[in-house]
Amino acid sequence: MILQPVWDYVLGYSHLLRSPFFPVIFSLSVYLLFCLPFVVLDLLSPRVALIRRYKIQPESIVTWDVMKSCLALVLYNHLVYIFPVTVLHWYWRPVALPREAVGVLSLLWGLLACLLLFDFQSFVWHLLHHKVPWLYRTFHKVHHTHTATSALTTEHSGAWETLSLGVFAAINPFILGCHPLTEMAFFVLNIWLSVEDHCGYDLPWATHRLVPWGLYGGAPHHDLHHLKFKSNYAPYFTHWDYLAGTLLVHDD
Repeated sequence: MILQPVWDYVLGYSHLLRSPFFPVIFSLSVYLLFCLPFVVLDLLSPRVALIRRYKIQPESIVTWDVMKSCLALVLYNHLVYIFPVTVLHWYWRPVALPREAVGVLSLLWGLLACLLLFDFQSFVWHLLHHKVPWLYRTFHKVHHTHTATSALTTEHSGAWETLSLGVFAAINPFILGCHPLTEMAFFVLNIWLSVEDHCGYDLPWATHRLVPWGLYGGAPHHDLHHLKFKSNYAPYFTHWDYLAGTLLVHDD
C-alpha cells in the first residue's frame, strides 16, 4: 500500500496517540498553526496595500485586543470543556491502531464522506440556531460577536457550540467506519477549511477557487453570513443553502 510507510511512521508514536491528552493537544496545535499565517496577514494588512486588496472587508482591522480575546476563549474551551470530554471518550472507546494502512482511494472517499456529512449536520445545526431565537441568544450569539471574520474568530464560540460541532467531527469517522489515518486526515482538513472559511481573505489559491461550478463557498460565502446574518448557513458547500433558498453570493 502506498500509505503504509506513512502509517508505519505514525505507529511509531502509538504511545502518544493512545494518550488522553493527544486529541486536545493535536486539535489545538493544528488550529493555531493554521491560524498563524492569517494572523501575520492581519498584522500587516493596515500597512500593506497588496494584502488589503485581498481582504473581503478591507475596512476591517483585526486588533490585538480581538486576537487576545479570541485566543483566551479558545484556550478556556479546550481546557475546561474539550479536555474532560476527550478523556471520557478515551475511556469509552480505547484507541485501536491496526497494523495495515488504509488505501489511497479509501482514504479519499472517507474524507469526502466525512466532510459531506459534517457539512449537512452543521447546516441543520446552524439553521436551527438562527431560526429559533432562544437557541441563538443562548448559544450561537457569541460566535457572531464579530461581523468581519478573521482566522482567530473561527473557534470564538461558547461551550455548547464548541462541543456539539466537535462531536459531529469526532463521531462521523466512527459512523462511517474510517481507518484511524483517515480520521486524522479528516480532523486536519476540517480544521483547515474552518480556519480558511473565517480567515477574511479571498486569496487566489483559496479552496473555493479550486472547486468548480460554485459548489464550494469558502471564505466569501461565510463572511457574507457574518455580515448579512440570514444566509449561507452551510460551512463549506453551497448545495444545502441553494436547496433551502438561503444562498447569497457577492453579486447579489
